[in-house]
Amino acid sequence: MSIGKQASGGGAAPMAAGASLEAMRRRVRLSRLAVWTVIAAGPVALAVVLASTPTTVAAAPATPTAVRTAAVAADPAGYAQLFLDTWLRSTADDATTAQARVAQSLAPDVDLPDPAPGAQSKPASVTAVRSAQRGGGTWSVTVAAQWADGSVRYYAVPVATGRSGAAFTVTGTPAVVAGPGRAAVAASPYGVTVPDGDLSSAVGEFLGAYLTGGGEVSRYLAPGVALTAVAPAPYTAVAVEQVLAVEQAAAAEQVPGDGTRIRIAARVEARDAAGRWPLTYELVMRARSGRWEVAALESGAAQAGGER
Repeated sequence: MSIGKQASGGGAAPMAAGASLEAMRRRVRLSRLAVWTVIAAGPVALAVVLASTPTTVAAAPATPTAVRTAAVAADPAGYAQLFLDTWLRSTADDATTAQARVAQSLAPDVDLPDPAPGAQSKPASVTAVRSAQRGGGTWSVTVAAQWADGSVRYYAVPVATGRSGAAFTVTGTPAVVAGPGRAAVAASPYGVTVPDGDLSSAVGEFLGAYLTGGGEVSRYLAPGVALTAVAPAPYTAVAVEQVLAVEQAAAAEQVPGDGTRIRIAARVEARDAAGRWPLTYELVMRARSGRWEVAALESGAAQAGGER
């Protein structure tokens, strides 16, 4: 009996192992079937299956990003100009005047001037002409003061700025200095004289409409150019005195082929009820259909129109 039982027990183990192996194969087949079913059902079903599968994601440690803002040093030219204007209009004999109080609020430790009675102490105009930044948040601002008789005197005003650039203080009395030197000027690129003809006429007609309101400015403009006349019209008449160009094509008797571009400087005389005024305009002209059109106004104005 014991032998029979042992034989019986020995057969049960292989049967159990076979059943377990068969179960594993069945699960594999079912898993494969499920995957193929999901794939056949489309990407949406696959996304659902993937989303339902628990996934452990190791979060990367957050790395702080330093955001740096470049500090822009504020130019205290206007502050120095206001100070000098009120300082020149003040007197130590009466520190309670409005001008003296303003000067002392801008420069608490600076002495007020002491002009002689009847002296010409009040300037007609005060203008900051140069700012030089020094170390440690300090500036030297050169300010020009002009009196009614036409005389001009230049002052160097020392100014300290706060770290934020929003605070200023005049740190010392002004110093009378020589005015700025005269800068060297490069030779003019406009070396071609433009004779009377189609080009000079087109320039004169455009500037007449632009400055006097006599006609539509748009009729003189190249396609894509946006310019409006000066309003209200400052002058009653404009006469072209000279037109100079950079390119030799400007001197040709006939208007060149379409698309030819030239740069010119037109010197004109504008008139109004108060007199005559010399003006100079830099223009880019373009040839089209046998006529010259204005392609850009370049007389140092940021708002000047041009081809777009």
